Amino acid sequence: MTTLIVGITGGIGSGKSAVTDRFAKLGIVVVDADIVARQVVEPGSEALTAIAEHFGNDVITPQGDLDRAELRKRVFSDESERLWLEQLTHPLIGLSITEQLRAAASPYSILSSPLLLETNQRDMVDTVVVVDVPETLQVERAARRDTNSEGQIRRIMAAQMPRQKRLELADTIIDNSGSLETLDAEVEKLHQQFLEQATKTA
Repeated sequence: MTTLIVGITGGIGSGKSAVTDRFAKLGIVVVDADIVARQVVEPGSEALTAIAEHFGNDVITPQGDLDRAELRKRVFSDESERLWLEQLTHPLIGLSITEQLRAAASPYSILSSPLLLETNQRDMVDTVVVVDVPETLQVERAARRDTNSEGQIRRIMAAQMPRQKRLELADTIIDNSGSLETLDAEVEKLHQQFLEQATKTA
């Protein structure tokens, strides 16, 4: 297991992936909680069976996969359904993340998670990086990337930690409202900083 684990988070549309892709290109192992969340509900998994039993078969595609867009609609319009889903999947996601971080072989590793600060995933990392953009830009980017309506995106944002609270809990903030060149420089600077930290904690 690497000696330093960096947590990266940010609201929907903030550009976490753009940041973590750059760290990955620098040879750093990135464990993405969103990818892990998809893995734990793959066809044939116990979690997917439980979800189908609870929500009905219309959250399953004809190919047998989870219809994430349909499920998202259900859970973000009903708080109790979101809590039910989280109680089912969060322990499974946590276990898989722990295993993957333990196997990481880079000088330091990264846990990228939209719910890093809302869950006990915070306890898995040594330092927290928040990727931040103004909320209007979040909505614009998320609408361009996904097929969700603005109302749907704002419901997802409302279910996430408020932007100001997230910024207060950050050890480091990446302002991702500028150019990709600015982002490249910021990631490179942080990479050197984390390499130095990892050496000190080794």
